Amino acid sequence: MVRAELARLTATVMSRIALMALLLVPVLYGGLYLWANQDPYAGLNRVPVALVVADTGAPVTGTSSADTAHNYGDEVATQLVDDGTFQWHRVSAATARAGVADARYDFSVTIPADFSTAIASSAGSNPRQATITLTTNDTNSYLASTIGNQAAKTLREAIVAKVNKQAADRLLIGLSDVRANLVTAAAGAGRVTDGAASAGNGSVSLADGAGRLADGAGVLATGLGRLASGTGQVADAAAALSVGTGALATGTGQVADGAAQVAGGTTALSAGTVDLATGTGQVADGAAQVAAGTQSLADGAPALKAATGQAGTALANTGASLTAARSAIRTRLETAGLSPEQIQAVLAELDPVTTGLGTGGAIVTGIDGQVGLLVDSSAALSAGAAQTAAGASAAATGATTVRDKTALLAAGADKTSAGAAQSATGARSAANGAAGLATGAADVRDGASSASAGANAASAGASSLSSGAATLRDGLGVLQTGAGTLRDGLANGVTSIPDSTPEARTLQGSTIADPVALETAAVTSAGTYGAGLAPFFASLAGWIGIYALFLIVKPVSRRAITALHSPLKITLAGWLTPGLLGMVQMAALFAILAGVLKFEVHNPVGTYSMMGLAALAFAAIILALNVWLGSVGQFIGLVLMVIQLVTAGGTFPWQTLPAPLAWLHHVVPMSYAVDGIRQLMYGGNPATAWTDAGVLLLWLAGALTLAAIGVTRMTHFRTLRDLKPSLIG
Repeated sequence: MVRAELARLTATVMSRIALMALLLVPVLYGGLYLWANQDPYAGLNRVPVALVVADTGAPVTGTSSADTAHNYGDEVATQLVDDGTFQWHRVSAATARAGVADARYDFSVTIPADFSTAIASSAGSNPRQATITLTTNDTNSYLASTIGNQAAKTLREAIVAKVNKQAADRLLIGLSDVRANLVTAAAGAGRVTDGAASAGNGSVSLADGAGRLADGAGVLATGLGRLASGTGQVADAAAALSVGTGALATGTGQVADGAAQVAGGTTALSAGTVDLATGTGQVADGAAQVAAGTQSLADGAPALKAATGQAGTALANTGASLTAARSAIRTRLETAGLSPEQIQAVLAELDPVTTGLGTGGAIVTGIDGQVGLLVDSSAALSAGAAQTAAGASAAATGATTVRDKTALLAAGADKTSAGAAQSATGARSAANGAAGLATGAADVRDGASSASAGANAASAGASSLSSGAATLRDGLGVLQTGAGTLRDGLANGVTSIPDSTPEARTLQGSTIADPVALETAAVTSAGTYGAGLAPFFASLAGWIGIYALFLIVKPVSRRAITALHSPLKITLAGWLTPGLLGMVQMAALFAILAGVLKFEVHNPVGTYSMMGLAALAFAAIILALNVWLGSVGQFIGLVLMVIQLVTAGGTFPWQTLPAPLAWLHHVVPMSYAVDGIRQLMYGGNPATAWTDAGVLLLWLAGALTLAAIGVTRMTHFRTLRDLKPSLIG
């Protein structure tokens, strides 16, 4: 029966042509479709796309203080053109708009004028997103629009990664600069801490020294007060001495006048010898008083000179001590780290003391000179007074012999006149010296008073200095604590920011910009888009091929049924004829897939076996439909093809199907044919392939059983449709 059917199909030239045409249906359907879609992504570089670059650029702040102009739009456009994913055409906005509308370009990508400005805004106070406009036209190609959307997303991700990398680079460089500055600040804070500790120690010494300075200034003020009081007493004594020596000068002047009268009138001398004796007695007494006074002045002058010398020495020593203290204070303040202006402000408090001591020394020096002059004048005055006393005594003694010795009297009168003149001169010198001594003592008193006031001011300033030094000491303690806290905080900040190198920052920037890499670990791989669709279209081509064969192949032999042959044989003959032809179709299609299209097939024998099993199962199903329903069954076979086309899960995952169609996915045989071919072609799980083959065998057995039942019925019964077939069989 199989041979008879094959002979019938090849009996004439037209029948052979028809048979060949039907055998080529799966090859043409599956081969041409898979050839056309073998690797469509590899041909995207022939898809015309318009690229509009209107970007005007923008200044971008770098790591330096200067801004550099940057045009991200040109950079992106250059990258797109060099990448060559599509056939890019850089055109104007109007040309792109017209080209997408009239299908010259499948879609267009527009980079606006503010693209660089928007990207650069991320580093400013008003950041905003940059935009890229994708213009599509589904009348050109819906898939082209879909691909354009995917390309735009990929482009956006690439731009984001690039911008993120540049931002990360700037951020990391800024962090590196911050870390370097923190290291410097931490070192400076350490030095501040050490300096604060040293300044604290110095401030303690400064406070102690300032206290001692305050005490010494108080003692100095007390001593200067006593000096002012003593020099006041000296001034009063010198004033009294000046009055006495003035009176002495007047008296000796009168003696000189009287002696002159004696020398001029010897005649009157005799008459006035009594008066002369009386006057000379008075002169002798006055001269004795002058001699005693001048002797007391001479005796007291050395003591006064010694006192003024001691006062000068004390003032000099005090000035030297103050100078040494001033130098020590300056040294300690410099050690404490005070500025020159602060040191000068502290030392300025000592300037009145230094000035007062200088003034007191100058005054004491002047007094000392005046006292020396007084000593010399008192000595001369004492000698003159002694001579006057001696002359007066001689005059008194010789008054009785005046008459006889007028010549001697004249000579004595001359001597008396000379001595009196000398006494008057000495008295005047003593008066002048005493007046100078009084004036100098008054000056010393005033200077000592000023020095005492300055010492009091110095004592108050030293007290203020002592208080300020104590405050400084406490403040430096707080400064030391704060500087230590600052040092520790900066050190912690340094450790919180890791050290980096330019190479490390580059790697970190790349990682931050693209933190996740997609590493594909495929269990199996189809390789290309066409190879991914091959299992589905091979199964679909097998169904279409069997369906087309049943257009010329008779499902069952009417002659065999009439001859009452075995229903099983009739069924097997009706199934084997299209089944064997279907395996031939699958062999031709497999040759196209593996030989012509070069799809990688991990298990060629198993793959072809699964394709052949699918053809045999489809032949049994369509046979059963034809046996039971005739031409209606053939039409239902076309409907089943359409149902399996959408439920087999050959393009999109079956989980995306609506619930009723997803349920049918687990029922229809083409689902298992597609899955089995995938497992064997891609090197998947053999156990799954055996399961798929088992389901196909169940369909095959079930369909053959139904067909055999139908053939058995036909051998025992005749229906009106058998006797008078309808238009459609």
